[in-house]
Order: sequence, then C-alpha cells, then structure tokens
Amino acid sequence: MNLNILGNNQKNLNIADQFWHNFRGENQAINQVINEQNLSINETDFDVVICGGTLGIFLATTLQQKGYRVAVVEKGILKGREQEWNISRDELACLLELDLISEQELEEIIFTEYNPARVSFYQGYELWVKDVLNIGVSPKLLLAKVKDKFLKWGGILLEKKSFISANISDDGVQIELDGQVITSRLLIDAMGHFSPIAKQARKGQKPEGVCLVVGSCGQGFSNNDTGDLIATITPIQNQCQYFWEAFPAKDGRTTYLFTYVDAHPDRISLTDLTQEYLRLLPEYQNIDLGAIAFKRFLFGFFPSYSNSPLKMPWQRILAVGDSSGSQSPVSFGGFGSMMRHLPRLSSAIDEALATDSLSQKDLHLIQPYQPNISVTWLFQKTMSVGINQNYSPNQINDLMSGVFQVMDKMGDNVLKPFLQDVVKFSGLAKTLPLVNPLLVLPLLPQIGLSVLADWFKHFTNLGLFTGLYPLAKSIHSLESKMSEEQKYYYHRYLEMWKYGAGKD
Repeated sequence: MNLNILGNNQKNLNIADQFWHNFRGENQAINQVINEQNLSINETDFDVVICGGTLGIFLATTLQQKGYRVAVVEKGILKGREQEWNISRDELACLLELDLISEQELEEIIFTEYNPARVSFYQGYELWVKDVLNIGVSPKLLLAKVKDKFLKWGGILLEKKSFISANISDDGVQIELDGQVITSRLLIDAMGHFSPIAKQARKGQKPEGVCLVVGSCGQGFSNNDTGDLIATITPIQNQCQYFWEAFPAKDGRTTYLFTYVDAHPDRISLTDLTQEYLRLLPEYQNIDLGAIAFKRFLFGFFPSYSNSPLKMPWQRILAVGDSSGSQSPVSFGGFGSMMRHLPRLSSAIDEALATDSLSQKDLHLIQPYQPNISVTWLFQKTMSVGINQNYSPNQINDLMSGVFQVMDKMGDNVLKPFLQDVVKFSGLAKTLPLVNPLLVLPLLPQIGLSVLADWFKHFTNLGLFTGLYPLAKSIHSLESKMSEEQKYYYHRYLEMWKYGAGKD
C-alpha cells in the first residue's frame, strides 16, 4: 500500500515509528530525574505543582478552587487537539459537579452526539448499544474553558517550560524547569505514559501489554450516523487481532485500527500497521479509499503495566492519569479514566494537603490497588497473540463473540459497565459460567497457569472489595471520634473499596 496518501503526516508516522522501534528494542534512556536531599526548603512557592497540563489542568483547577497555591507546568502551549475525545454524557457530570464548566459550556464543548453504537465480530455475533462513548467532546474548547477558569481563580500556568528534575526534602520539593526553579509541598506527575518520573520509578520495566493504534478523520462517508465501539472484520493476521472503532466527528468520520501486543522487538511496526489500516479501511467502511478526503491521521502506542496504579517510591510525589497507569489495560483513552477518578483525586489530595499526609505511605493510598482494573488483564491477554504462539485464525473472534452474546442476554446492567471499563463482581460472576468452555479451553495453554492464577486472585479480591465497601460505609457515624490521621486513612480505604469494586 502506497503511503503517499499521508502527505505531511508521513513525518509524524516516521517519528512515532522510530519511538516504537526504540521502545520495544529497549533503547529508551532512563534518566535519574528525582533525587532525595537533606536540605530544608522551609517556605514553598506552591502547595501543588502539576507537570503535564492536558489532563493535569482538570485536577489543578479543582485544587485552585479550594484555595491552594497551584502551578501547572506544560512543555508547550496548553491547548487541546483537534480530534474529539469520545465519552459518555454521564461521565462528564463530574465537570459540572466540580464547577469546572457550566451547563451551557457543557453543550458548547460537545461537538457530536450519536446513537446507537455497534459491537461486532468477524463471522460472529453483533449487537447495538446506546449512550456508550457516543459523545464527541472538543478537547481544544474544553481545555480552553478550564484553563481560563484556572487562571481566573489565581492559578499559575508555566507554559513552554519542560520538567528537568526534582529534589525531595522532608518539607518540600525543589523542581527544576528549563530556566527556572520552583518549590512545592507536593509534586504531581501528569506527564503521561512516557513521563521521565514514571520511567525512573518503574526502573526500566517493560510493559506487559501495548495497544498499537492508527487512525484518521476524513470526509466522504455516506453513513455517518452510528459508531463502532469494537469491531473485527478479519481473523488473526501478522500475530495480531485487528480491532476497529468508528465515531462521527464534527468534520467527518473518525476510524481507528488498534491491536493488543507486547513490546517484543519483532512486533509489527506502526508503518506496517498503517498500511494494513489503509488496505482494510475500504472494506471496513464500505468506501473507496479515493473517495475519502482525509483531514488528519493519528499514530501511537500505549503501554500498560500490571504493576499499576504506579506507587511512587518517594514522599511528596504522586502520579495521576496515564503516568500512573490507572486506566484499564484494554482502554487507550486517558480522558475517560481521568473523568472517572477526578472527584476522588480532588478530595483525596485536598485532604492530604490539609492534614500534611504527604509521606510515601500516605500517598500510596491515593492510587491504591483496584481489582476491577486488574481483572481486565486477562481480557487483554485473551485479545492478543504471543509472538511465537499459534492460534486458530478465528479463535479470538469466536471467544469475543461468545462472551458478548452472553453479556447481551444479561442486559445493560452487565454489558454497559463492561464497555465503560467498570467491571463489577456481579456481572463477571454471572457471565463467566455461561461462556462456552470450548471457546475458553484452547486459550489456557497460551495464557499460562500463572496468569490464570493471578487473575483468580484479582477476581476474589473484587468480590471481597464488593462486600467490604458497604460494611465500611456503614460505620461513618464513628468519624466524629476519629483523629485527622484516622479520618484520612478511613476515607482512602473507603474510596479504594468503592472504586476497586466498580461502585463509583
């Protein structure tokens, strides 16, 4: 397939592909950007410094609103991309609850809204759902509105400033930016998957999973009233199962091709995956490639680690968003995860600052273990093919088809949470026994007993968290007798069990 169709986007593809090549070849440098020191800082410039503005600005604005001294560091100009973020309307409610935008502004940032969306598998089951990822939000407009509110409330925005390093003391963090040094009580890493702080904390660990994604937005599609949440049109190819998504966009139709792999050096390149995307797109959307007026292209990859959310090995540093790996390993959208956790993060950090609970142990409870996310690792494994494994060509399609057929019969209470990365014990416990064993058994040798045993541990904990949350919630009347430290820990455990059980 000739890639001339990419035009000026060819350069972006080459850069992304070289990055992917270096990443899977272990050619990524790990710099020591965090150091501990015995010097006393005394007075700090800020209560919170958040590095990474795209998702960090949401959290920064809630904290600024509470009266803290907040700074956001952004290596470029803080602005959203053109491509919409897809999300469900009810997931945006936190923006209203936290007073980040008004009802009128919410309608202004929604560029597209459609129904229904399809789930479909090659030579298998097909179903349609409503109100799941059916809202297209303008990142450019949303970030501009939240940014304005942050500045209006007195927040400090340091644009075109790159994070260089940080020195941690018992009473604060000294942060070096290019050309500037600032101090803070707390440093929050919101710099994304490839954050230098997160890389140092993970000590060069390779991700257990990677989601490769290529896509585009273009005009010329005759049918642009519905979307695809997940669809397949082929069996396994190139040791990959190709999955597709499609959404109506303000200036056309967005289509993505994604696949779950590991970081093995022999994995498919982004260039080859883009060629596959362009080869299969006409069949997928029933359109001639020459009839599409492409507006933009997207290329990227998103690593996921089983050791997530990431717990920083230092005091006074917290990772949020993609830096923390707190999203599901089957999801490659950080915006939805941030919206889900924003109220929790905002209140938890507020309480940590108010009670000076900024030790390593204290902050670990803000990004706790969540079994409802950990159980999804098995799902990602069943949707990927090892580099040297031999799967039946339609094995993944058959399994996915069988699982979704069962969930569809169970109804929206089981199906919708799963599609929105909110796995619940009740839904999982009802679904798994009804899946045809003949679809599961062939996968067991490829998955391995250790992965299966690990999953069973998370599944058991999911049930345990489901039971613990209402029990812990019932003793809230005892809060008045708790010390401030005890209240902090009680609230964190309550949130851990609530979110970890998918009760949010």
